[in-house]
Parts: sequence; C-alpha cells; structure tokens
Amino acid sequence: MEYDKIFNEDCRDTMKKLPEKCVDIILTSPFYNTNMKAKGGGLITDGKTGNEYARYDKFVDVMSNEDYRRFTIGLFNGYNKILKENGVVLYNISYGNENSECMFLTVSDILTKTDFTIGDVITWKKKSAIPACLSPNKLTRITEFVFVFCRKVEYKTYHSNKKVVSERKTGQKIYNNLFNFIEAPNNDGVNGLNGATYSTELCDKLLRIYGKTGGVVYDSFMGTGTTAVAAKRLGMKYIGSEISEKQCEYAEKRLKNVFYEPNLF
Repeated sequence: MEYDKIFNEDCRDTMKKLPEKCVDIILTSPFYNTNMKAKGGGLITDGKTGNEYARYDKFVDVMSNEDYRRFTIGLFNGYNKILKENGVVLYNISYGNENSECMFLTVSDILTKTDFTIGDVITWKKKSAIPACLSPNKLTRITEFVFVFCRKVEYKTYHSNKKVVSERKTGQKIYNNLFNFIEAPNNDGVNGLNGATYSTELCDKLLRIYGKTGGVVYDSFMGTGTTAVAAKRLGMKYIGSEISEKQCEYAEKRLKNVFYEPNLF
C-alpha cells in the first residue's frame, strides 16, 4: 500500500484500486453543484474587481441535481469500501443561492440510500462572509457545514478524541468538551488553478478531533493539497485524488515545504 501519494485521476478510479478498509478518515470538500453561471468556458467573474478566473481549471460546477445525487451515492459506496472500522467521513458541503436545495437533497440521499448516518454536524464559521449586500431579504452567510458521517452499524462505537476527565462512582465516564463549532479562514488563498481552495486551519482542527499520529486520511477532491498539508504536519499519512494535473503538481511542490510537527495531538 503506497501512502503520501496524490493520484491524478477521478476519485472513483482511485477507490477501485485501494484495498478494503485502508483509511481511518475521509476528509474532503467536493464540488457543491452550485450551478454558478460560468463565462468563457468556465471562467468566473469576481464581482468586486471584474477579473475573471477559473474556479477549477478542469471542471465547471454545473450538473443536474439528479446526476449530482447519483454521483454522491456512488461516492459514498466507495467510501464504505475503503474506510476502516469506526472510521468517519468529514464532508464539507454547502449550498449556493442558484441551487439552494441541492445540499439538503444530497444529505437526505446519503442517509437513506447508503450505509452511512450522521454522527455530528460541525458548523464552520469563516473569517469573511459571502456578500449579501445586494439582496433585500437574504442574511449575510458566514458559515458552512462539515457533516460527520459514520456507518449506521457503528453509530454507537465511532469516536472522537475526547478524553476522560473524571469518573463517577457508578463508573460513568465524564469527557472533556469538544464543540461542534470551528472558526477558521475561508481558504488558503485563490490561485490561478483553483478559485475555491480549502482551509488548512479547518483541516488541522478537524484532524485533531478525529485523527491520530500515524493514521491515514483520504481526500477524494484533493485540489491544491490542503488536506495533505494538514495531515503531514500532524504526522498522518495521506492519500488523495485530483483530476487536474496542474493542481497535483502544485500540491506536490507545496508538500515539499511541509514537515511533521511533533506533539500536535
């Protein structure tokens, strides 16, 4: 089994090749299927500057909801194959104004059509909000969600890194608080390859809650390598999939300057 590798291919092809029960955590942020209108074959216009940039250099985030939901069900069937016993899927998904129902329908499908259920829902508060100043009715949205999925049969046995702080005379254990609320930057900065990069700080905090030194994390939409950066700093092994050759190259260069930092767990 080869670890610390990003496969330049569709994640469905990667998961077919991976052995069963080989990863402890799946941490990913898939495309949201916001149906954001694109210009010039995938270029998105920045509302403030007027500049156009590629949201993803090989993918336009527009599918029918039916296709997107079928894709997600297949994705979670693949996750079920590669995830170890009591492993978790940390799935960051949100909704866009152009297609607000898609997230809720997709989560419903995961719960009713796969072997997974919700263990927790973490609210991610970003450092800056999605602008809503042109809308008379919509509130300014500054949060997204990280759904923590576990297998239905493991709902009572999956666990986080909560620690025992005391024990009652009855033998009942009392654990420290780990709250379902994380503050972290929106991303690691827009670049010419990806206008929706992930947040290293968010990945770091999530892995500290559910990961362990030496554990294995898989990101099915690796992008510019953010999940791998956080995993490497924590002494975890990583596997990733990314369809963009350019983003794979960017991630590999980025990871050369990242080193294990002991005692972070």
